[in-house]
Amino acid sequence: MKRVLIFLGAVIAAVAIFISTLFQEDAADVPILEYFRVNDIDENSFTLKVEQFDSQIKYLIDEGYTIITLDELLDAWAGNGELPEKPVVLTFDDGNVDSYNNIFPVLKKYNAKATLFIVTDSVNLYPSYITWDQAREMQSGGLVDIESHTLSHKNFTKIYSRDKLWDQIYGSKQAIEWYLKKPVKYIAYPEGKYTVESEEMCKEVGYRAGFTTNYGLAKNEPENYVLDRIPVLGSNSHTFLRFKLRLKAAPVFVRLHRFKERLIEDGNPEIAEWIPVP
Repeated sequence: MKRVLIFLGAVIAAVAIFISTLFQEDAADVPILEYFRVNDIDENSFTLKVEQFDSQIKYLIDEGYTIITLDELLDAWAGNGELPEKPVVLTFDDGNVDSYNNIFPVLKKYNAKATLFIVTDSVNLYPSYITWDQAREMQSGGLVDIESHTLSHKNFTKIYSRDKLWDQIYGSKQAIEWYLKKPVKYIAYPEGKYTVESEEMCKEVGYRAGFTTNYGLAKNEPENYVLDRIPVLGSNSHTFLRFKLRLKAAPVFVRLHRFKERLIEDGNPEIAEWIPVP
């Protein structure tokens, strides 16, 4: 009986969250889409087919979204300019060769701007990763802004040396600025993990904002070093529907997602399974 009551309480709470969020969306909150891989070979939740990715970018344009840059977003939040009615930001993590072979052509097709977060130690090292020449070509084209995903993609919560943390945060910034001759202002945390020390260090070395992998809309805060994004998932028969739900109903599903995480943390994973999150 107790388990039934807990379950009913969870359902009621979820419904309450659903209803309340319908009336609480902040117009200043902005969806920042987070992509990983785009190819027609891999089959996993981090990979979209090229056609799926193309369809999603086309959908954004057809639905009246304005694809803006991180600079435009942060400038508007700082009072220097205004956001369009339906802003959206495109970001891509890791910097694998898909970025050049499959993503870049689609961005050029739709004249869509995006940010690519790269792991600098991997550039020119692996055949599955972009080269500095490819990064330079994308950056110089005006559509892709190359930013930091750290030096070697180490989880910040598992780095206990300040010097090593500094190397990850500042070393990647230096590398990109050296090879591409442009300022580096943004960093995406490996695995979305961060610490108070890493936030402070990012601020110290001159980053303007930092990004997690947490599912959520980006909110304008006094210091924008823990900005949420909307991970775009693939390898699913309902990939496009999932994309639309995660984008258009983010205020609803973000709260359900966080409620689901709390249930799991509290030792109720069987109840959490009943909470619908695309």
